[in-house]
Amino acid sequence: MFGLGMPELIIILLIVLVIFGVGKLPQIGEGLGKAIRGFRKSMSEPEPPEDLSSKEEPRKPQEKGKS
Repeated sequence: MFGLGMPELIIILLIVLVIFGVGKLPQIGEGLGKAIRGFRKSMSEPEPPEDLSSKEEPRKPQEKGKS
């Protein structure tokens, strides 16, 4: 995993604990999990077709009273 071994991961975890504290870790994990789920969902869903009506020129309103 990116060339990181167990000692490097433990050091990174300790740094994160010092910076954010133990109380913020669940919130950080939850946010990271939601971001990863959203990214995976967006990658698996097909893109919606482009809205062609926005590229068309606007129509002129019809004049009233003319037959």
